[in-house]
Amino acid sequence: MAGSFFFQKQLPGKPMNKHPLRSFLDGLYLISGYIAAIFLLILITIIVAQMVARWSGNVFPGSTDYAGYCMAGASFFAMAYALNNGAHIRVTLLLGQLGRFRKYGEIWCFGLGAFFASYFAFYAIKATYWSYKLHDISQGQDATPVWIPQIAMAVGISILSICLIDHFIRIVVFGLTDIGEESIADHHTE
Repeated sequence: MAGSFFFQKQLPGKPMNKHPLRSFLDGLYLISGYIAAIFLLILITIIVAQMVARWSGNVFPGSTDYAGYCMAGASFFAMAYALNNGAHIRVTLLLGQLGRFRKYGEIWCFGLGAFFASYFAFYAIKATYWSYKLHDISQGQDATPVWIPQIAMAVGISILSICLIDHFIRIVVFGLTDIGEESIADHHTE
């Protein structure tokens, strides 16, 4: 009964209706994935601009720093999207061996992951705040205020924390999560 609040059974030939909160969270993870892709596009643009600058005898100061910021942004924003789509490396071999106790293993994994991601998110936000307040500047050639690239880390890890808490609640309350064996099996067959 409680599972029908977020998960509704799909009737043959009819589209599945999702709860508005489920749609919002799935949309948040999808947007996070798009932002990660944008960071990767910016990264490749910086790399190409750096190559062109070298070929033409010019210098692109701070390009390696900017590329690093984009790589960090892409990594942190991609985490929640990847987890929600079953692309993370999970302990499925171990969980598969738990048999009827698999749910407890999933609860342990999601609970521990949610705790550490939330802990990291709290301190990432705190570090970003203090970098802004103290006007901290990067040590590289770019001299960028550190809080600007730290925003991507803080927001990305916060979204991952929300995603892990979401999956933790779904496995505890409803006994299931959208990360299924079928999505994991799809990744192994490629």
